[in-house]
Amino acid sequence: MKKLQNSLYITKEGVYLHKQRETLLIEQRTEGVKEKLMQLPIHSIGSIFCFGNIMVSPQLLGFCGESGTHLSFFDMQGRFLANVVGKQTGNVLLRRQQYRVVDQASTEIARLVVSAKVRSSRTFLQRHRRNHGDSEKLNKAINRLRQILEQLEVQLDYEQVLGMEGEAAAHYFAAFADVIKANQNGKLFNGRSRRPPKDPVNAVLSLLYSVLGQEISGALQGVGLDPQVGFLHKERPGRDSLALDLLEEFRASLIDTLVVTLFNRGQLSESDFTTDSVGGVTLKDEARKRVFQAYQSKKQEEIRHEFLQEKIQLGLLPHVQAMLLARHIRGDLECYPPFYLKK
Repeated sequence: MKKLQNSLYITKEGVYLHKQRETLLIEQRTEGVKEKLMQLPIHSIGSIFCFGNIMVSPQLLGFCGESGTHLSFFDMQGRFLANVVGKQTGNVLLRRQQYRVVDQASTEIARLVVSAKVRSSRTFLQRHRRNHGDSEKLNKAINRLRQILEQLEVQLDYEQVLGMEGEAAAHYFAAFADVIKANQNGKLFNGRSRRPPKDPVNAVLSLLYSVLGQEISGALQGVGLDPQVGFLHKERPGRDSLALDLLEEFRASLIDTLVVTLFNRGQLSESDFTTDSVGGVTLKDEARKRVFQAYQSKKQEEIRHEFLQEKIQLGLLPHVQAMLLARHIRGDLECYPPFYLKK
């Protein structure tokens, strides 16, 4: 396996990136005064991700295009804007290889993604049981998810992987009601529902899953992958199937934990929602603002990435996993290392 090159994430708006000899120089310019924030060997950097208002010199743009250093731009919400891709790793070549891998080895990557999702789901339920006590539904779901994980360790065909993903999700959400403290008579959560969501918890889950899905699509485009061609989720017109694949890795760690916290701490309640004529439940404006504020704060939390062996912000997970997937597809990594929650 080749050595994984460094990736640089620029999230401080207003900074200026430029090339100085064989280094990358990052400066902050305030009222004409320059302040050097960081200086790095430029050849040790494989990817640069810029968020928000970041300025880049023409010399650095040219270097990235010539050397194959991937330079991507996003807005502060993580929406993809543009990128600079080097000659050897252009979008066309990477995407053609992506299509070949989808045709030849999609089941193995789908199995890895589902295994990571099930592992994270089980860890989420275990943490709740450890901190708040058990229940019959929790114990049943945790035990069954363990069995499914064991079944996913062997070679399976695509339909078997898909079936296990569906069964795991059913057991997980059957126990999910027990982690919502104020969920009396199922008023806050009564099983997973969507299009439209039928209760407050589902309304927030669907909203944040959608937002995160768009961020993942931007991250995939940023590394040159086609977000519409996935491994677990098959192609469908207008659907970003690969983004949905990666979303499975982050549901429990980034969204589900946040939503449960919002309800259990009383930051959201039944009065923060409205119900339309067909039973669809939506957030009121002020509550939606609180949800997005909490989501932004959640993304600032740090977590240790087991494969990289370093701490990263949760909000950068889509970009990290997209980069790792791209490197696997190119052949730089023997196996794709999906993200999952540790106990």
